[in-house]
Amino acid sequence: MTPISLLHRAAPSLELLRHLLWRSGRGAFRLRATDFPRGEVWRQMHQIGNRSLLFVCVTLSFLGMVLVFQTCLQVNRITGDLSQVGAEFIKILVHEFGPSLCAMMLATRVGAGIAAELGSMVVTDQIDALAMNNVDPIDYLIVPRFVASMVMTGALTTVGVGCAVFAGALTAAYSFHVNPVVFVDPSHVRIGDLVTGFFKCAAYGAAIPLVSGFCGLSAQGGSAGVGRSTTRAVIASSFMVIVLDFVISGVAYFTLQSAP
Repeated sequence: MTPISLLHRAAPSLELLRHLLWRSGRGAFRLRATDFPRGEVWRQMHQIGNRSLLFVCVTLSFLGMVLVFQTCLQVNRITGDLSQVGAEFIKILVHEFGPSLCAMMLATRVGAGIAAELGSMVVTDQIDALAMNNVDPIDYLIVPRFVASMVMTGALTTVGVGCAVFAGALTAAYSFHVNPVVFVDPSHVRIGDLVTGFFKCAAYGAAIPLVSGFCGLSAQGGSAGVGRSTTRAVIASSFMVIVLDFVISGVAYFTLQSAP
């Protein structure tokens, strides 16, 4: 009897979380098409990526405009030299803001969707029906979302950073007369910044479906339980993004500082 079949009779346990982590990680590298419906990974990539694209682009564009405007305003009051604003803005987008802000938005949209879908399947006994038919619910439901989330988090972050840079360049040009060619200067971005941003995208992309899937599979108590699991998934996913951001940034800082 797997931990999934015990959900209706036991509280969420570390055993379920351990099972979820192990089977998702193993399934992501195995990726046998017989473990889930045909085209399920592509369908989840469309759900996570395409349907989040407008949300991510608009949000990061407006945040980019606000950040650039406020930065230029303060720098203009102190030194008046705005030539380095764009270079530093792109650096911090790649290293920090791009992956983290994109992941926070995906935690609200994607995390809530995963938890609600899986929670509904739990309270209507669809998960037990899969187990009775010798289908592992984690391979069948979590692994496609896990793979799709890791791929699309990086893709969405790349597009979102591009939108933020474009919006920031327009703001600097029209509000402070900064030449866009001067603003769009990636010379301050180092290999370490790209590596840090890549690891953050991978970590966030893995954490969101795992945490949300755990909350959804732990749902109890009918429709009210589904609502509670969805709320818990959004909060836990967002908190996990913040924790991972702190840990990866700290490791990257001390690693890069000690590098020759």
